[in-house]
Amino acid sequence: MTQTVPGHSFDPREGYDADGVMAPKRYDALLLASFGGPEGQDDVIPFLRNVTAGRGIPDERLEEVATHYRAHGGVSPINDQNRALKAALEQELSRRGIELPVYWGNRNWDPYIPETLQEMYRQGHRRVLTVSTSAYSCYSSCRQYREDLGTGLRETGLEGSLEVDKVRQYFDHPGFVHSFQEGLSQGLRSMTQKLGTLEKVHVFFATHSIPTSDAAAAGPRPLAQQLRDETGAEPGEVNGADVYSAQHLAVAELLMEMTPEAKDVDWSLVYQSRSGPPTVPWLEPDINDAMEELAEQKDLRGVVVVPLGFVSDHMEVIWDLDTEAKETAQKLGLEFLRTPTPGVHQRFVSGLVDMVAERLEQLPEAERPERAGLTDFGPWFDVCRPNCCVKTMRDGTQKPTVAAVDSEVGVSGL
Repeated sequence: MTQTVPGHSFDPREGYDADGVMAPKRYDALLLASFGGPEGQDDVIPFLRNVTAGRGIPDERLEEVATHYRAHGGVSPINDQNRALKAALEQELSRRGIELPVYWGNRNWDPYIPETLQEMYRQGHRRVLTVSTSAYSCYSSCRQYREDLGTGLRETGLEGSLEVDKVRQYFDHPGFVHSFQEGLSQGLRSMTQKLGTLEKVHVFFATHSIPTSDAAAAGPRPLAQQLRDETGAEPGEVNGADVYSAQHLAVAELLMEMTPEAKDVDWSLVYQSRSGPPTVPWLEPDINDAMEELAEQKDLRGVVVVPLGFVSDHMEVIWDLDTEAKETAQKLGLEFLRTPTPGVHQRFVSGLVDMVAERLEQLPEAERPERAGLTDFGPWFDVCRPNCCVKTMRDGTQKPTVAAVDSEVGVSGL
């Protein structure tokens, strides 16, 4: 039976409409999909081999990155953070009376996504909805998860037996945005207490850099296209010329407008955690370079860093921001304050469950939350466009994906 959502008309053959909104379904399990991380010194290099698989990076180069993990006992905090998020999701679902068991699978470390899919199938589940720990639109934040799910189904022989969808990217969902707003407000108040004024304070919104080729593949979308038309910039040349940075800029601008303490405070979007050969262009500016340049240009006294691209305080937050960026600020004589990531903030967890609930056929229509999005982008697609954020492999092939118009796996009726 074709389901209805106010304002949307679904093709009964496909189950989604022209805006990429999927009709509610009777899902019987929820999968929390994340990046994964090592849990001991012996895990570090095998984990990094998984992350860089297919790129031919020797272990001696991986060991350079391994020092970040080794400085923390070889343990990434991300797995414990995902355990906490899984428990928080279970509690919020139970509070709302939604009977949906939650499973957890990682792309790069145990528990791996393929094994989790097998466990879900063994437990009798046949229709799975996925929530990932990445909010924005690009290859590594969205499509790579959809590829891992698609590849996992194919490799385990579950293709055609287990249906797998994914909730939309949630960069501008109220639950995600408001959890940052609270931290920004408190951070600016704390900086005022330290300096007595915000006149010489700058807010840096930090996110993971990506190759400009990935930025180009992720967009442009309407808002990013408008900026490109106005400036002539190609993706990666100017912040906002691609959908990935445009989404971040839209949320950052919204946060500054929402926060009374931020009135008249300057801000900018910066990047971190780039990797790979220097000959490959990535989105810029790097947060450390931007801090040094800004300190030279004006009489700066303090910086407030908002980790806008991240869901939890994993290694790239505690190393690249809390260690390296903080050291840069100290070298420049600047007060440094980093605001919290959403983690298990109640508004964030509730927002994730809202996005699950809006997809559940078993809930009466009146109990399904409205699709919410706070920026002009509006709520993102449930079903990605053809070739969205595509990356072709070295052999010229593309990996199978779920939750897209052109998906051949993870769908029913195969």
